[in-house]
Amino acid sequence: MAPLYKKALIVGATSGIGEALAIKLAETGTEVIAVGRRQDRLDALTRKAPKGTISTQTLDITDLPAIPSFAASLTAAHPDLDAIILNSGVQRAFDFGKPESVDFDIFELELKTNYTSYAYLVKAFLPHLQAASKAGKPGYLVLISATLGLVPFLVRTPNYNASKAALHAFITAVRQQQIDSGYEKLRIVEVFPPAVQTELHDTVHQPDLVGGDKMGMPLDAFTNELVTKLSADPTLFVAIGPAEALIAEGGLEDQRQKMFQKQQAVIKGSLIQYLKK
Repeated sequence: MAPLYKKALIVGATSGIGEALAIKLAETGTEVIAVGRRQDRLDALTRKAPKGTISTQTLDITDLPAIPSFAASLTAAHPDLDAIILNSGVQRAFDFGKPESVDFDIFELELKTNYTSYAYLVKAFLPHLQAASKAGKPGYLVLISATLGLVPFLVRTPNYNASKAALHAFITAVRQQQIDSGYEKLRIVEVFPPAVQTELHDTVHQPDLVGGDKMGMPLDAFTNELVTKLSADPTLFVAIGPAEALIAEGGLEDQRQKMFQKQQAVIKGSLIQYLKK
């Protein structure tokens, strides 16, 4: 398999999908910069991949003020970076049937991890990708989202569902802004995984689950399918599992995207008289 990207930054690469994707891309020729908050996990990752294919950087994405300088220094050191992959995420259960049990410190940290930090990272890295697009070079922004952001059928995780729904709306608008601004070489791709066997559902993170890390699609199978679908150069989405029906012709998300596009001209036309020149 040919390298998918020349050089890819993967944020959230110390476990689960991020770790597996980092190794897979490295094995197929992409130079990978793996980012996470746990240096010991990053060191272990470099030992799992072919020697010299993965370098590492530490970043706690919930430290929002640190993100702009991190992105600036990294893109300055790696001007050939052509792919930014954002994968960090946490999932917690909240039972509003028992409102006294809801811990808003945990609630707010989940929202910051799954949504707010992504907005900061997108803002910080977009200038690099936009400059590449202006120069006629392809650039990729790949965001790992969730099917639960489209249909919140897992009611035990209301905040996770909402954070991914917010991320989906954000991506949809930001993608259109890049198109409107003429950045034709910039691809913004949203990935909708199924439940995947990772530590997202283990007893450390969700104590009320027993064997939760064995729930869902095997990680290797998911990673192989993800890389295959990314290789087809999608412009909007990659869906695996239940979300495939949602983005298929006539599916819920397909219909929403068509409505979104249909309304763009109407909305832009009506706003012209109100926007400052």
